[in-house]
Amino acid sequence: MTGITPEVRALMRPSAAALEPYDPAFSPVDVILSANENNYGIPPEVAPALAKAVTDAAWNRYPVPLCGELREKIAAWHGVAPEQVIVGNGGDELLFNFFLAFGGAGHALVSCPPTFSVYGLYASMVETPVVEVPREKGFAPNVDALVEAARTATLVVVTSPNNPTGDLFPREGVRRLCEACPGIVLVDEAYIEFADPGSSVEDMLGEYQNLAVLHTFSKAFALAGARMGYVLASPAVVAALAAVRQPYSVSVLDQAAALVAVTHRDAFQPAIQAIRQDRGRLSKMLDVLAPLGVYVWPSQANFLCVRVPHAHDVWRRLRDERSILVRDFSFTPGLEGCLRITVGKPEENDLVVAALKSILKGE
Repeated sequence: MTGITPEVRALMRPSAAALEPYDPAFSPVDVILSANENNYGIPPEVAPALAKAVTDAAWNRYPVPLCGELREKIAAWHGVAPEQVIVGNGGDELLFNFFLAFGGAGHALVSCPPTFSVYGLYASMVETPVVEVPREKGFAPNVDALVEAARTATLVVVTSPNNPTGDLFPREGVRRLCEACPGIVLVDEAYIEFADPGSSVEDMLGEYQNLAVLHTFSKAFALAGARMGYVLASPAVVAALAAVRQPYSVSVLDQAAALVAVTHRDAFQPAIQAIRQDRGRLSKMLDVLAPLGVYVWPSQANFLCVRVPHAHDVWRRLRDERSILVRDFSFTPGLEGCLRITVGKPEENDLVVAALKSILKGE
């Protein structure tokens, strides 16, 4: 992508002028283990319903702005009122809308790095001051420090399981944040389907009016290309997000696809369970490489955070010599030497471990 010229940068709003285009470092390869996608794809028994739904969609009509039917289906699924659900163009749009609605000068965000970089990016776009409470050694969140910071925050964002470290945020910690924060506590649960049962905090929504929970269809439900996410929150918070959203951000095709995913959600469980099972196997295979300097952290998501010697060079060699793409976090503060490896299909996981072993042995 062409860079921003000095002439154009001079015309930009100062907070935007300091940014660079987002680059996920994607490359065409044979094995993609970099974006935490569901490599199993749409279940074969769901594919015909999905194709029919997209074909039958009213392409010539504007989409229903608040995704009425989908909203009702999601609400019934999660046991909340439709007024507690808002759907967006992926979790990304919903996250940005939180900053549009609740951010800005004098509206501090509290975050817990290392975590999803988009929180800080979106905060900077709308001049939102960021208070970072770094994770402790081993990536455990410093809950006491987060609670203190939350007392003067408008928005607190924690990720559970966290991206890219894979750990769950303590449920009791969420309670403490909700009780301390005068603003909104957003728990990003994009990967919650891969975690142990009972890990979600959405059951706390009835207790805390300032709690919001984000979900996505991109990961467990294999719709990353469709860009579909949703938030569960109090009706007042949902109304605030609806006030700042783009009127037609969720296309008729995306709504149709998501309706099929919700209706046939049980069909995705075998792949989810397969990923959970092979996550453990992949972790054990990587543990065997400990004599070569490999360390892997426990994960409740569909990826593993792995520290390897000379991580950036290993990442490059995996891509260029083995046609395997993982995510390089080795230059991210707190993640020095780390790669993030998506849990793929068993044969893909075998390939990345064999390639890592070969590269680290100097072969």
